[in-house]
Amino acid sequence: MLPALLPKLPVVKTSRRLVEDEARVQGRRGEVLETQGRPATQARPMPYDRDSPNSPSAPESVPPFSAGPGQAQRSQTRPRSLPTDWAPPGHCRRPLLFTLCQLVTAAHPPEQPAEPQGLFLQEPGHILVECGKEVKVALQVDGRQLSAKPSVKWFKGKWLELGIKSGQRFQFKESQDKEAKVFTFELHIAKVVIGDRGDYRCEVTGKEKSDTCTFNIDVEVPRTDDSGNVLQAFKRTGEGKDKVAGELDFSGLLKKREVQVETTKKKKKDDDEDAFPPEIWELLKGVTKKSEYERIAFQYGITDLRGMLKRLKKVKVEVKKSEAFTKKLDPAYQVDKGNRVKMVLEISDPDLAIKWFKNGQELKPSAKYLFENVGKKRILTINKCTLADDAAYECVVGDEKCFTELFVKEPPVLISKGLDDQQVVVGDRVELEVEVSEEGAQVMWMKDGVELTRDSGFKYRFKKDGKKHYLIINEASKEDMGLYQVMTNGGQSEAELVVEDKQLEVLQDIADLTVKATEQAEFKCEVSDEKVTGKWYKNGVEVRPSKRVHMTHKGRFHKLVIEDVRPEDEADYTFIPDGFAISLSAKLNFLEIKVEYVPKQEPPKIHLDCSGKTAENTIIVVAGNKVRLDVPITGEPAPTVTWKKGDQVFTETEGRARIEVHAEESSFVIDSAERQDEAKYTITVTNPLGEDHATLHIKVVDVPDPPEAVRITSVGEDWAILVWEPPLYDGGQPITGYLMERKKKGSRRWMKLNFEVFMGTTFESTRMIEGVLYEMRVFAVNAIGVSQPSHNTKPFMPIAPTSEPTHLTLEDVTDTTATLKWRPPDRLGAGGIDGYLVEYCLEGSEEWVPASAELVERCGFMVKGLPTGQKILFRVTGVNIAGKSVPATMAQPVTIREIVEVPKIRLPRQLRQTYVKKVGEQINLVVPFQGKPRPKVTWTKDGQPLDPKEVSVRTSDLDTILFIRSAARHHSGQYQLGVQIENMEDKATIQIRVVEKPGPPVSVLVKEVWGFNVLLEWEPPKDDGNAEITGYAIQKADKKTMEWFTVYEHNRLTRCTVSDLVMGNEYHFRVYSQNICGLSEAPGLSKNTARIQKTGIIFKPLDYKEHDFRMAPKVLTPLIDRTVVAGYSTALNCAVRGHPKPKVTWLKNRMEIREDPKFLMKNSQGVLTLHIRKPSPFDAGTYSCLVANELGEALTECKLEIKVPQ
Repeated sequence: MLPALLPKLPVVKTSRRLVEDEARVQGRRGEVLETQGRPATQARPMPYDRDSPNSPSAPESVPPFSAGPGQAQRSQTRPRSLPTDWAPPGHCRRPLLFTLCQLVTAAHPPEQPAEPQGLFLQEPGHILVECGKEVKVALQVDGRQLSAKPSVKWFKGKWLELGIKSGQRFQFKESQDKEAKVFTFELHIAKVVIGDRGDYRCEVTGKEKSDTCTFNIDVEVPRTDDSGNVLQAFKRTGEGKDKVAGELDFSGLLKKREVQVETTKKKKKDDDEDAFPPEIWELLKGVTKKSEYERIAFQYGITDLRGMLKRLKKVKVEVKKSEAFTKKLDPAYQVDKGNRVKMVLEISDPDLAIKWFKNGQELKPSAKYLFENVGKKRILTINKCTLADDAAYECVVGDEKCFTELFVKEPPVLISKGLDDQQVVVGDRVELEVEVSEEGAQVMWMKDGVELTRDSGFKYRFKKDGKKHYLIINEASKEDMGLYQVMTNGGQSEAELVVEDKQLEVLQDIADLTVKATEQAEFKCEVSDEKVTGKWYKNGVEVRPSKRVHMTHKGRFHKLVIEDVRPEDEADYTFIPDGFAISLSAKLNFLEIKVEYVPKQEPPKIHLDCSGKTAENTIIVVAGNKVRLDVPITGEPAPTVTWKKGDQVFTETEGRARIEVHAEESSFVIDSAERQDEAKYTITVTNPLGEDHATLHIKVVDVPDPPEAVRITSVGEDWAILVWEPPLYDGGQPITGYLMERKKKGSRRWMKLNFEVFMGTTFESTRMIEGVLYEMRVFAVNAIGVSQPSHNTKPFMPIAPTSEPTHLTLEDVTDTTATLKWRPPDRLGAGGIDGYLVEYCLEGSEEWVPASAELVERCGFMVKGLPTGQKILFRVTGVNIAGKSVPATMAQPVTIREIVEVPKIRLPRQLRQTYVKKVGEQINLVVPFQGKPRPKVTWTKDGQPLDPKEVSVRTSDLDTILFIRSAARHHSGQYQLGVQIENMEDKATIQIRVVEKPGPPVSVLVKEVWGFNVLLEWEPPKDDGNAEITGYAIQKADKKTMEWFTVYEHNRLTRCTVSDLVMGNEYHFRVYSQNICGLSEAPGLSKNTARIQKTGIIFKPLDYKEHDFRMAPKVLTPLIDRTVVAGYSTALNCAVRGHPKPKVTWLKNRMEIREDPKFLMKNSQGVLTLHIRKPSPFDAGTYSCLVANELGEALTECKLEIKVPQ
């Protein structure tokens, strides 16, 4: 249509530079002229752009311009400066340019683009890319129209899903702008090949709506050096023009116009004789959009668009038909991973040599690739396809090629073991592990919905180990906290990573020391982190190491050792860890020894301040620490020391708890204090001058016991309430709070729920995933430390109540009942639904009364016992393990009053005609009816009531059932059904017929015999079985053998002619009657016989005595003993003779073998065979064959042995 239109329109041929100069003359700056359908980044420069070093000079002649109203100017680059008063001779100052698109638009004004009505905010349209380059396609979807993230599928053509090709070449990315509510989906194709050319489709499916977007990718072969020669006939030449000309000299161009036109015509005439590549003409012939002509002109440097289209209209290029291939490969093949695929083509000559290539590499025959030649067919078979076989394939025959592409569909990769929540501190190494169903599968890691990649700082490291995939963060920071997801093409898993600041725990505090002069003082503390360093301070001044003072750090232990303690060392010593706001302090007490004169006689004395108050004499020690009670004593002579623990004397000098005796001192030492060491300790010293005693109380404090009765009391969509009881033993110190942890069931990683101690015994845990099983535990905390964990709670699942039921309607109402119907809730959640609670409320009241004591499982319920005439509101609530949903309430109250409905019987179609059943079958008639209130239903047969012993009738509100367990002939007749409400009634009549097989025909006679024919007549049966006789079956039998043969299977008349009888034989006949139930049980036998006489032959009796052929039975071949293997069928054979034909009897162990399916007896011309099917050891024994007739009998025997295989 376009080539036909162009000759009628005025077209001006000019260059892009001329357009720019004209735009400059007008003082306008136009927009950049872009090729329609091509992105701006792919637009090519015009061939006459002087800014390009390879462009030819400007044309020599410029035809006159034609200006018209309403035409717009467009330019591609910034125009050069020209004199403002310049214009070509004879031209106006407002020249306008006609381009091909403008001309077509003038003839066919384009429609205004409509605002997008679907989900897509941005569509790619047409994309042109060079072969071997990368292409990216981005689509934007309006998230404001969707309640959740939609699913997206990419297709090539009509059926090929690109999701199966996800790998190195095809990659899919997704992102979301939460503020703008826009989803962005991207398709990346690396190293584009010719096979990627074609139409593509993207389908976006959401819960509410879906949309489809189509686009086209055109793959361009890279241009060679001589590509500029294509369609040279349409290019302007630069002959006769100075190459260094700066500005256009229109006057000179117009003067040389005639010479240029003649040169151009001669050039075109010469170029017409050249051969043009058919591919270019095919490209022009395949154009469907008007803008494509201008795009092709830009691409191949064609400026004479009108001339090109005229030439295109005249020239018809015939596509060269393939000489080598009679049937080429399919455009594409698809196969599941691990399966086999066959590529079949046909060639014209079976002697031609072919080669197969994969991505340009020649294939050789192997176990993987099989080459087959079947006539002219050539088959390439690829066994056990893998993702590496997903490639472009070609077959080469001489100079011709045939291309195809193989798509290997990878089965969905399932997640066998999901991610676990993790809780770490800053600087820790994080390793997220997931296990998938297949080795070497591709997975995608995401954090808060954004895909993770290997960045320059190696923040994230990805690792594969068989089916396991790892995401490793070497040093975690606060920015790494969030929700991590791993996705495959068959599922996804997510876990939460919590990163907290480091918290240092003091495992062992430093203790006060009391030392004597010249002794050693050692302060020791233990912290939770081995890498933590710190400083020691003495009365706030940092301690420096010296010969007497040593500071060490080994693992988690920090020590300060002071040798040769002096009085000036007495002070407060403090250890402060670097980077933490905690400090550990203790005091060093210097014990000064005073030497006093003591008389030789001195009563014993304990030098302790024991005032007698328990609180003042109590020594508190942390469980696990060392306790040393050094008690100074004096007395002369030296006193005797006795220690008691409680009321028992303690004398141990070795072990964990022991007594150490020194000069003027007695020590009670406990290396590692335990809870049972808490007691009252008494020391008694005695000598002849007297005694002294002192009492000390040791209190051992420890971490508390675990909390008791830890349980979950209620759950929600993403929360749960945790309740527990305080521990039975608080460790000797008040409980300061509790710590809680949780984990997914089956996981070993516990996540802390609080870092600051929680004071209560009820805690709400949030941010859980609905439908996932969790377990929780609690720790008790006191001043000493943290207890052991409590027992885990029973596994629980966060579940939310359902949404409200939908479409609550009133189906029926009577004087005392109302029937409601509704649909299940839109959202059930992981807990499903246990049932529905139906309630009603009188109008004006606020009290809702349950309509049923139990939950209603179906989406419908009849509320009974309602007051007549009252207006009542109804509501329905969904109930599951999480509780009740929001109720669905009817908008208007319902008046409880039954609506009278006229009774009407809806007789089924099969009952509107005679209903036929056979004798003995069940009769079950279901007749629906309508009417309100419930009508009265009556059944009668031929005007008489039904016998309840033979006929059962059951009636409900909507239908009535007539049931006869076993139909008999007397059940036939007319049944009347009546449905009555007050004075309104409806009736229906049902005709039932019970049929059975007919009786035999009567008076069967042979009426006439002629030649080989017999005329047979009979009368219909007396009993037709209550059904029409549909025909008769006639059989004949020879009097000698009495074997019956069917002559006619279905004869409708009561007579027939039997032909083709045998001469000399005498025949009997019998007739069966037939109706819809089948043939009669007994036949009607003919009263006389038919003898077919021999014509022209007279029988003369023989004048000699006939030979007597009778003989007694005789065994010709006896039975033979046999041995067979159990389970394999066998046979016993013998041969006998006798006349008349003897009777054969088989016996086993002298017992006759009767109708046993294990044995099969055959008689063929005197050869007797007994087949035994799969014998077992029980079938072994002596088998006999007894033959007898009126002249005698004969017997043959054999033994059968059955062997069982070992």
